Amino acid sequence: MIPAVLYAVPAFLLLIVVEAVSYRFAPDDDERGYELRDTATSLTMGAGSQAIGFPWKLLTVGLYAGLWALAPVQLSPASVWTWVLLFVADDLAYYWFHRTHHEVRLFWASHVVHHSSRFYNLSTALRQSWTPMTSLPFWLPLALLGIPPWMIFLQQSVSLLYQFFLHTERVRGLPRPVEWVFNTPSHHRVHHGVNAEYLDRNYGGILIVWDRLFGTFEPERAPARYGLTTNIGTYHPLRVATHEYAAIWADVRAAASWRHRLGHLFRRPGWRPPPAPAVAVRAAQGAR
Repeated sequence: MIPAVLYAVPAFLLLIVVEAVSYRFAPDDDERGYELRDTATSLTMGAGSQAIGFPWKLLTVGLYAGLWALAPVQLSPASVWTWVLLFVADDLAYYWFHRTHHEVRLFWASHVVHHSSRFYNLSTALRQSWTPMTSLPFWLPLALLGIPPWMIFLQQSVSLLYQFFLHTERVRGLPRPVEWVFNTPSHHRVHHGVNAEYLDRNYGGILIVWDRLFGTFEPERAPARYGLTTNIGTYHPLRVATHEYAAIWADVRAAASWRHRLGHLFRRPGWRPPPAPAVAVRAAQGAR
């Protein structure tokens, strides 16, 4: 396991400073730039994510190693085709991890942290979840393919390093072939937008071709509005990390049946149970 992201932290902080200074000397009326409290929260969330994530990886490496040992074939790191398979398999795993974390509320409760800022800059990339446990199932098949665990962790770090640079408004469109194949700042701005046409779009990690293939791609047209459909209005790191879990717990406790409780956990964010028949009849009568 190679903690490449940890080694990159000084560069991340330097680039955040450079981007923030660029807004001071080259402001753009269409870009929000930085806000001190928001940036401090993002950096705190990033530090907490690394503090929790490192020991969690120490636990998961044993599980990956066990599955790798059970794989019919152990692939060699000396083969270029092992690295090609790793790149494609990791990026596909990331797509489904990311999509599931938007479409299932229990998973969204972890990922919502990353979308909670109303700003979009390089510091937003560091606003990460404090509950990395929800990612575990999505990369297990890579170990069963025979890919060594250290390679899986390394490629995960490479993907995160790449995605750091997507979180900026300072870079507009890139050459068309690049935009067609790779995830870019333009595509990822769409992903962070709460515009109706941008919701639940552009889940890709390094490649955008998965979104084109599975029908979740949306190009950037109108400027994105960032944040959540209902913003939380707090900079407190613990509340940012846990607010959706608290909301789920409140909905589950108030639910009238186990079917509704499961709906609050496993349906899309924003799902609500249908009204009871008597309530629906009264509502229909009142609308006449």
